[in-house]
Amino acid sequence: MKRIVIFASGSGTNAENIIQYFKKKGNAKVVAVLANKKDAKVLERANNHKISSLYFNRFAFYEADVILTLLQSINPDLIVLAGFLWKLPENIIHAFPNKIINIHPALLPKFGGKGMYGMHVHNAVVKNKEKETGITIHYVNENYDEGNIIFQAKTKVIPADTPEDIASKIHLLEYEYFPKTIEKLLNEEV
Repeated sequence: MKRIVIFASGSGTNAENIIQYFKKKGNAKVVAVLANKKDAKVLERANNHKISSLYFNRFAFYEADVILTLLQSINPDLIVLAGFLWKLPENIIHAFPNKIINIHPALLPKFGGKGMYGMHVHNAVVKNKEKETGITIHYVNENYDEGNIIFQAKTKVIPADTPEDIASKIHLLEYEYFPKTIEKLLNEEV
């Protein structure tokens, strides 16, 4: 059984979708959910599914190697960032080469980089009068949203779309394609 660790910062709807997808499939399992916010709803969602979860602070993540040590003990097949807003430290990236992926709510390289997440992205899409947007699933490297692209899915943007409309369209793409892409990556592992 393949092992997945999820990092999240917020409500955890993508994390829960991934958890449910693999519970039905039975070929992989989310073994831990890690969050950098004490009150992140994702921790409650993990608890409801009887999955180990942990809140950590900046010191544990960036200076003390606590999270790196934990990840090494879990030895996940894949680490999934699902709405995780901190940049990963290089020691974690180097310890798990090509095993860390992220989802971004735009078609990278457009609207990526520091500070470009959630509604910030959707507002930028509307402001720039884009005709399409979508999701990008990519490997994580040392820079925000610059890792190699694994998968993209697109959706049309019409002039009447608000940032909230776009967010709804993006969530549908995330829920459909994120678990399938994770499964494909896990199946490609030798």
